[in-house]
Amino acid sequence: MVTIDMFVNSLNFMFLVFFIIPFSFIFLVMPYMIRKTRDKGHVVKDMYKRTYPEVPVNGGLMILLVAMFALSIISLFYNRYIEPVNYAIVMVATLFALFGILDDIIDIGRPAKLILLYYCSYTLIPFIGITTVNLLFIGIIDFDIIYLQVIVPTYVPVVANLVNMHSGFNGLAPGLSLIVLVTLVVKSLFFGNIFNILFIVSLTGALAAYWWFEKYPARIFWGNVGALTVGAAIGAVIVVEGYIVSGFIMLIPHTINFLLYVYWRLRTNRYPIAKFGREREDGTIEVPNPLTLKWVLPYYVRVTEQQATVVMYVLTAAFCAIGFVVPG
Repeated sequence: MVTIDMFVNSLNFMFLVFFIIPFSFIFLVMPYMIRKTRDKGHVVKDMYKRTYPEVPVNGGLMILLVAMFALSIISLFYNRYIEPVNYAIVMVATLFALFGILDDIIDIGRPAKLILLYYCSYTLIPFIGITTVNLLFIGIIDFDIIYLQVIVPTYVPVVANLVNMHSGFNGLAPGLSLIVLVTLVVKSLFFGNIFNILFIVSLTGALAAYWWFEKYPARIFWGNVGALTVGAAIGAVIVVEGYIVSGFIMLIPHTINFLLYVYWRLRTNRYPIAKFGREREDGTIEVPNPLTLKWVLPYYVRVTEQQATVVMYVLTAAFCAIGFVVPG
């Protein structure tokens, strides 16, 4: 006979608690956050709407704060299951969030961002238990100190910046990040150590609820603070669980987006720099070139912002499915 105590102490119930509590809190606090942010004048224009409505920004901070709050509450009951590395991941996510706030204030720039963020991942190094990488067609290679001192502190900020760059449409970056995080959490549940990333489960729950508020038509944007926080979380899962290869596969669309950007910057004489497209009278998106991944489809086909975003979701989901079954 299954008792209440047995149910409460079951792992399935624990995972549900780590996800549902932050998910619920976001739905409770986000309307207040949107209202207060707008009242304080922290808004930006939505450039893909003909009327250019002003939308509150930096909502991504609530994803981190709610996930941290949920972890602290849940740890009162499940502390014995929470591995110390979870708190290191909290520190990394917090450092990236603070950096995102600073970047919003003074616009640090991508080169300086990559250099400074390198050191924000150092707190993970003492908790890395896997230094081997299973390379396709090559086999298992132990990178030892190179994994700890080069791969870990480099991988996390690179992923964070890839997430930050692959954005622009309503709900695009949070939705893509949610797909990747859910895949990584489920992969860890089946093949890794889920107790190493219980904080990430809470962050995923918060992100799932937050996406509802940024999806088209967006009521809030997550800003650099959201992109860097969640991007750092994705990178942290990958290096802590040892998913270097499969994580790279999941992020191939983000990488393609970055390579398109690099080509664009090298060909500025042919493709002038432009940050946004615009919405036509019929509701479809007009973009200046096909040199960012979200612009490829709208450049050749008349599609709406929502349709282009869904295509990006499907593309990332396909690579995440491949990454799920690839070891290492």
